[in-house]
Amino acid sequence: MKLLFKRIGPVLIMSLFVSAIVLSCSDSNDDPIDSQIENSIDDDVNDDINGDEVNDGSSIVDEDEAALLFMLEEEKLARDTYKFLNEYWGIVQFGNIMQSEQSHMDAVETLLVAYDIEYEILEDGVFENEDLQTWYDTFVQDGIVDELAALTVGATIEDLDIVDLEEQIQATSNTDIADVFSSLQCGSRNHLRSFVQSIENLGETYTPQFLSQAEYETILEGSHEQCN
Repeated sequence: MKLLFKRIGPVLIMSLFVSAIVLSCSDSNDDPIDSQIENSIDDDVNDDINGDEVNDGSSIVDEDEAALLFMLEEEKLARDTYKFLNEYWGIVQFGNIMQSEQSHMDAVETLLVAYDIEYEILEDGVFENEDLQTWYDTFVQDGIVDELAALTVGATIEDLDIVDLEEQIQATSNTDIADVFSSLQCGSRNHLRSFVQSIENLGETYTPQFLSQAEYETILEGSHEQCN
């Protein structure tokens, strides 16, 4: 039974949590993701019952564990920063996207639980990863300068998140992780569009710091995505 859970548990729980991930569209409203993985679940169950060898990309290696733990904290970086900036400025956009980032954390946490990986979520603004701690300290300091600076921090976080998620997606052969990270990346593209639109509404522009100019322009040229 434990082996069966290991094979189908991550996919099953992932489908429930990814469907609950909340994305912010360009006007800061939230839009749920629809995700259906029922066929994959059924196939896994049938294979286990029949005693067939399952090769569904569900194995996990040390690098996958490290990726999940890192992305949990990076999504926390976004959530904690937006929470701080929402409380400081009272901008609804930060409150909406903060809730989406919590859902992103929940999705990653679900995989950590399903794969029995030990983890700890520290208090707001505190991170085990030193680089993420430095980013948070910098973001909250920069974000209180003015509203434009705060929105630029938001765009920077999503810019960083898209690139980091892509790196992890390319590095893993685990389909559960790749699917969840792809959904989170889709959400980050929507968030980036939202922040950039708000920056442009103030008559300013955002210059990508992590995405290439071509990648950035492709994202902006796209419309709000329904992520799955």
